[in-house]
Amino acid sequence: MIQLKEIFEQLTQDAWQHEFTGWDFGYVAGRMVEKPASWDYRQIVLDRMKAARSMLDLDTGGGEFLAGLKPFPPLACATEGYPPNVPIAQARLEPLGVKVHNTHAAVRLPFDDNAFELVINRHGGILAAEIFRILTPGGRFVTQQVGDKNCIRLNEALGAQPDAFSAMWTLDLAVRQLEQSGFAVVERKEEFPETEFKDIGAVVYYLKAISWQVTDFSIEKYYDQLGEIHNTIQAAGSFVVQQHRFFIEAQKK
Repeated sequence: MIQLKEIFEQLTQDAWQHEFTGWDFGYVAGRMVEKPASWDYRQIVLDRMKAARSMLDLDTGGGEFLAGLKPFPPLACATEGYPPNVPIAQARLEPLGVKVHNTHAAVRLPFDDNAFELVINRHGGILAAEIFRILTPGGRFVTQQVGDKNCIRLNEALGAQPDAFSAMWTLDLAVRQLEQSGFAVVERKEEFPETEFKDIGAVVYYLKAISWQVTDFSIEKYYDQLGEIHNTIQAAGSFVVQQHRFFIEAQKK
């Protein structure tokens, strides 16, 4: 039995109907609270930018993270492979002097060899050989990734299998791909910080935005299970899951 069913219905429907654009979770600010990892990815990138004359942000989303790093090196570029995000990123970044490239379905990055001294990637895919190719000798690749155990408690609570591809993404695999492409891995870290969902609307909004968490998600299909999560939140104040984050810094030999 769903407690406070009218609130449940309103929160779930409002979240489902609210548009998600770029990579903006402002709608659930304070309702979905992610504890940070012990490392400060933003500060690490800022430190590496000080010595770089050229940089690339891979899979920039809507450009939200990159825009917060300005001022940029003399040459700064970004890529985005999800077509709806490309104009959002271009509108945000190109006035700041950052050229945004559409890489939808691309298997080769649209840059010359040895083009960048610094490549960053926050929660995007890793084309290890291509990143190695476009980095200058001695150049750095700095990435924070979402691992295969991310928020797995949501899948367990819903009775939904994890996405098959995401289930294979581990720190060891990422390191192996980079090393096989010629990189020297300078640093690697892995942690499982908590995320608190403070109402069921935040859960629905997350699952709608992160469509690969539960690939067949809809309110109707998982109505009863969402009701159980809602009841947990009513009783405990939140529904807590563990993120899965890993950090790698690698250098082109």
